[in-house]
Amino acid sequence: MSPPGARPVAGLLLAAGGGRRLGGRPKALLQHRGRPLVEHAVRVLREGGCEVVHVVLGASADLVRERASLAGCVLVDNPRWEEGMGSSLRAGLASLAGTGAGAALVSLVDQPGIGAEAVARVRAAYRSPDSLAAASYDGRRGHPVLFGADRWAEIGAGAVGDQGARDYLTAHRDAITLVDCSDVAEPFDIDRPEDLARLDGMEHLE
Repeated sequence: MSPPGARPVAGLLLAAGGGRRLGGRPKALLQHRGRPLVEHAVRVLREGGCEVVHVVLGASADLVRERASLAGCVLVDNPRWEEGMGSSLRAGLASLAGTGAGAALVSLVDQPGIGAEAVARVRAAYRSPDSLAAASYDGRRGHPVLFGADRWAEIGAGAVGDQGARDYLTAHRDAITLVDCSDVAEPFDIDRPEDLARLDGMEHLE
């Protein structure tokens, strides 16, 4: 649990990818149980305890708004989404500035095997605006990742290309609280056509 009186942890969903290796199908609109994948990812963040959710959109953003039910979310446009995940992370963190959130819990729309339990575990690692935590799988760092608000400016400044916060996390590895989620989540990505079959049959991860 977060300490008493702690500032809220906001969910930050990066959902701007264009699915280049999926034939240009925006990842937010991939179908999962009959609905756009972005809806599933938002639900996971909410069920994991993030009452506030910011969603970064990029590829086919207007179509995502039209087809996906994202009521209650703060939708953030990233016109530079083609530059890579780093630009979406910058846009998302910038959108949270001044909201009063003590941390951002960052998840990726194309990792449907990561459910609410993993989100809740990483969220529970929040202690202060200086907190830094990440899920781990068999000893390897993965998503979701929690960034305390005091770290946002430096993380955003270094987020370029598809690296996101990787360089920052490497440089601050000793400060990271790793939260084992190996027993409740599978951190695979939906990147290629052969990965699409993994969008179904994951009830045990809900």
